[in-house]
Amino acid sequence: MYSGVLVLFLTFLVCQSLPFRDVYTNHWALRISGGHEEADKLASKYGYNNLGQIGALKDYYHFHHSKVVRRSAFTARGDHTFIRMNPKVNWIQQQVIKKRVKRNAASDQDYFTFNDPKWPNMWYFQCENTSHQCSSEMNILGAWRRGFTGKNVVVTILDDGIEKNHPDLAANYDPLASYDINGNDRDPTPRYDASNENKHGTRCAGEVAAVANNSHCIVGIAYHARIGGVRMLDGDVTDLVEAKSLGVRPNHIDIYSASWGPDDDGKTVDGPGPLTKHAFREAIKKGRKGRGSIFVWASGNGGRAGDHCSCDGYTNSIYTISVSSTTEAGTMPWYLEPCASTFTTTYSSGESYHGKIVTTDLRHRCTEGHTGTSVSAPMLAGIIALALEAKPLLTWRDVQHLLVRTSRPVHLKANDWKTNAAGHRVSHLYGFGLVNAEALVLEAQTWKNVPPQHVCIETPDNMTRYIHTDQLLNVSITSTACMQQPNHQVQYLEHVIVKVTILHPRRGDLDISLVSPSGTRSQLLVNRQQDWSKNGFRNWEFMTVHCWGEKAEGLWTLEIRDSPSQQRTTKSLGKLMEWTLILFGTSEHPYRSISSLQAIPETPIPEQQGGNEGEDEYDGPCHPECGESGCDGPSVNHCLNCVHFSLGSLQTGRTCVSHCPVGFYEDKAARRCRRCRHGCERCQGGAPDHCHSCRKGLYLQPESHTCVLSCPLGHYVNYVHRQCERCHDNCRTCWHDFDTCTSCKEGYRLSRTTCVLECADGTFLSPEEKCNSCHQSCSTCKGPGKEGCILCAPGFLKEELLCVSSCSQGYYTQSTATGSTICKKCQDQCLSCSSPGIACSRCKEGYSLLGGICIISNICSNADEVFCEMVRSNRLCEKKPFRQFCCKTCHMG
Repeated sequence: MYSGVLVLFLTFLVCQSLPFRDVYTNHWALRISGGHEEADKLASKYGYNNLGQIGALKDYYHFHHSKVVRRSAFTARGDHTFIRMNPKVNWIQQQVIKKRVKRNAASDQDYFTFNDPKWPNMWYFQCENTSHQCSSEMNILGAWRRGFTGKNVVVTILDDGIEKNHPDLAANYDPLASYDINGNDRDPTPRYDASNENKHGTRCAGEVAAVANNSHCIVGIAYHARIGGVRMLDGDVTDLVEAKSLGVRPNHIDIYSASWGPDDDGKTVDGPGPLTKHAFREAIKKGRKGRGSIFVWASGNGGRAGDHCSCDGYTNSIYTISVSSTTEAGTMPWYLEPCASTFTTTYSSGESYHGKIVTTDLRHRCTEGHTGTSVSAPMLAGIIALALEAKPLLTWRDVQHLLVRTSRPVHLKANDWKTNAAGHRVSHLYGFGLVNAEALVLEAQTWKNVPPQHVCIETPDNMTRYIHTDQLLNVSITSTACMQQPNHQVQYLEHVIVKVTILHPRRGDLDISLVSPSGTRSQLLVNRQQDWSKNGFRNWEFMTVHCWGEKAEGLWTLEIRDSPSQQRTTKSLGKLMEWTLILFGTSEHPYRSISSLQAIPETPIPEQQGGNEGEDEYDGPCHPECGESGCDGPSVNHCLNCVHFSLGSLQTGRTCVSHCPVGFYEDKAARRCRRCRHGCERCQGGAPDHCHSCRKGLYLQPESHTCVLSCPLGHYVNYVHRQCERCHDNCRTCWHDFDTCTSCKEGYRLSRTTCVLECADGTFLSPEEKCNSCHQSCSTCKGPGKEGCILCAPGFLKEELLCVSSCSQGYYTQSTATGSTICKKCQDQCLSCSSPGIACSRCKEGYSLLGGICIISNICSNADEVFCEMVRSNRLCEKKPFRQFCCKTCHMG
């Protein structure tokens, strides 16, 4: 037995020592003259299958022979091998299996091995690990691999305090970056209670700078950065409190992270007060020794309430970096708010089945319950800390430029991705895309500070303009970009602000867009169903970054639409009182290396005497999309003409494509991709009525095949198909469905969500021409409340004008001829009775019961016998007019 094992072991060693022999397959590569038809003929003649051209290599083909052994230690023999002797075959090679090992990222995982117990759960650091669903990295490990972990960078969390002695925070805690505004001392420790209400700041702090390899909880993004906290949310928040918070040691703190703002209820419009605005300006001007404090702000969690972060003056500020969130699948979380001021995006949690965010929690614990854009602000603050370690001299605007240049759309799903005229991909949901930490630190290392910021203010005529319902108000201004003012000239854009004063009866019905001279559309505001305010906007600033890098000069257009979501009086129209366009940017190209390259004039190459005219021409294979005219290089951009369609122009550069992308249609006659009409996503031609589907924010009107901002009367928005569909014939307007009416055509009444000719039983016609429900006690009614009943509901009795569950005191029940029962009033002196007439069972105070009759007590005690006899003999006590005459006395006498 042992000898057999020894033989096997020796055989294994010998085999291991032998050189690796070639393994031949039944696949061949050939170079054949004569094109595809000739290759097919040769394949058929010698028994091969022609599997087509090899990639972009012209005249190179992939042949397969099904009757040859799939893997062999020897080259193939047989009649099929005679193909190599055919004069059309210039070259042939039987394919050999090559040994290759996967250079996967396992080494990165091994390199960053942490003993923190929650490290394996931090999927958003480790998307390359196939056990996680996220398909794109934020490349935090890549930044770490290059040696950047946040050393010498200070971050503070503006929130409800941080637990400074938490095991994951204590080693990196910086008391100089901390303050308690609420308690007016230097200790930012949160106030503890049974519900752990003040946990938010501690959770945010762990994301930024939790200590690594301490066997406790997690690893922070900038795990060598210093972390502090400003306790300012656990008390009354005022303009003064906010201003003091933004001004805590601006020359010591580099980055301020804020995961809070005004109420995300879909109806609030609020922002920093005058003190806080001044604090922002001072921090930008003087913070970080003149380079500017960096403020990172969560974009907001009001998605479910239909909120829009343009109504948040903090995320809408040029001084903050507004950050959005996405799920591990790249989908929009339920809480996300869109707006044009969002810069970039990080991962966060979404639905219950999406990956969770792990971080530090109160009482020295960990949690997987941190969620919302509250996650994204500290996450981005940690990533920016890595960049500041790479280049400490970055200004606040340098950081914003770097995020624009290095964020990527990758797998983030949104219908409104667009490329602006400067070549930046941008979305209202995700800004410029998912943050890329490695790219950020690499670009930061060699970054040159951008030129000084210029501000150009353009003020139009500012005449009052009415905003008519369901009509688009267009107002334009042609900007010179302050060319005549060198200190204000803006050639290349950064932020753009539109300041407006609008009076309006219902603010939530407004939809506002800005179109740049290059045609880039920024959605400054969308309809907010919860916003019933009559306050409009007073000097409110909407900000967009979607024009970043574009030229500022040209025609700017402000578009305002009033789309009533509820019936409103047409007498009350909105008014645009005034608006101002504020352009921020630089007078020279912000990236000087690019600018200098563009400024170099082309030098003509002198002709060579006696040279071969065609010796420098490209003679390699063309891309498969290139047409019969050939190419001057291997790329799809080098084609002289196209097999299918060309995309682009001579100015922007042309490329060949097999199908036209979104926003273009196929002109088959010219083999060109031509742009659809503005607003169309898919179209059959360039005319306005050729649209098949519309871009995000617009809806297809199927009858006219046009794209509209809001559907006309008698139509509703089908959000699934993003098109206008007809309401029911009786509806004037409807919502979400064809028979969910919100107002009716003339002659019809609105009954719940249906338009009817007459109000049904149990409802009444209101002054607003709606069928409103009667009070629960009414079967039919003429108005609201129990006082409006005509007939009573089952179980109720009619008493005077009311319907009651039982008769009141002083009333008795009586059946009517119709079979119903009503409450009738007893005789005046009766407190209760069972029927009319002599049926009293109790009397009111001052009366006595006598034979079913209530008579006055204690009167005529000295009446004589004659009088009493007269009363008795005439039965006067039973007659109502005489009950006051001594009846009790006479009876007793």
